[in-house]
Amino acid sequence: ISTVPADFNLNAKIARQMQAKAEMFKTGEGFDWGTAEAFAFGTLADEGHPVRLSGQDCGRGTFSQRHAVLTDQMTEERYVPLDHISEKQGHVEIIDSPLSEAAVLGFEYGYTLSAPKALVLWEGQFGDFVNGAQVIIDQFITSAESKWLRLSGLVMLLPHGYEGQGPEHSSARLERFLQQCAEDNIQVANCTTPANYFHILRRQIHRNFRKPLVIMTPKSLLRHKLCVSPLKMFLEPETFHRVLHDDVLPKDNKAVRRVILCTGKVYYDLLEAKQANEQDDVTMLRLEQIYPFPADVLKVELAKYPNADIVWCQEEPENMGAWTFVDRRIEAVLTEINHAAARPKYVGRPEAASPATGYAKRHDAEQAALVAEALNTGASAKNKAKAKA
Repeated sequence: ISTVPADFNLNAKIARQMQAKAEMFKTGEGFDWGTAEAFAFGTLADEGHPVRLSGQDCGRGTFSQRHAVLTDQMTEERYVPLDHISEKQGHVEIIDSPLSEAAVLGFEYGYTLSAPKALVLWEGQFGDFVNGAQVIIDQFITSAESKWLRLSGLVMLLPHGYEGQGPEHSSARLERFLQQCAEDNIQVANCTTPANYFHILRRQIHRNFRKPLVIMTPKSLLRHKLCVSPLKMFLEPETFHRVLHDDVLPKDNKAVRRVILCTGKVYYDLLEAKQANEQDDVTMLRLEQIYPFPADVLKVELAKYPNADIVWCQEEPENMGAWTFVDRRIEAVLTEINHAAARPKYVGRPEAASPATGYAKRHDAEQAALVAEALNTGASAKNKAKAKA
């Protein structure tokens, strides 16, 4: 992960990144997203499992976070550190693919059928571009097991998150995947910690069955100061957590007036605002796995706060994201545990035809408003957005 041959002429900036990775392992602290991913790939390969990642600019990573393929600055020789772990390791392939999403995703899906013991991943340059492969998703990935009893362990990595980059660079259309979820056909996740991402990738191979895995992957979180994990979270007995609680647990559960349920990057926006406001009466739960829906875990966690308000907060417009999928499922959980809140309250952007605004200032205003409303520290995000429209 952090070493190259002595005679390899490495770019100075990449060398600094490699040194930073080495320091993470030395100190056991501050593991970021890219290192966690390389750690997962490397440990699986070391166990003898082939690893294959293809996609648009995936060798470097769209956001320069991966650098799984290195280039000698003098000879232009390519070097894949993960493919030089041991003589008995599984082969690691990192392939920069053409820009035809349907063709490449279809090929990788077919590859998984013939190589069920390999970790096969396809990454979109941005999650928004996955709609170019919608026919493969509809005809094969979400329905092949039901139609033909064909199992696939394909992993789709789809960068997703609202950061003011406009309607073509914000949304992997989470709602479309969730609309097709039934009969345990696929897995849909939106991880918020490097360690949890590490564990879900390894779980994909170590299970004794195969299901496609769709992961909404981060962009700004790749270098976020709070989005790091210590080494101990990667080691046994730690495993993948379908639901994660707040980083700062409440001192008194009875004093909690509001529980915010969310998934993905918005958690860190809420966390920073909550800490700045010193709000001890609000706690948060993150759905790291959205489908299969973790109802059993939510029953246990929400029962700790029997009289609190329950809020679902998301960045996406109301007709997008996870809201229409989780709404009735959260309501069913609340009913089963006889919670004082009959159903969750929605907090997020109002319904929209386009996934996101193209104006950075408007994005910032919308984001600040939904965070304030979720924490109950400001006016309604929906009203603010409508006023600006």
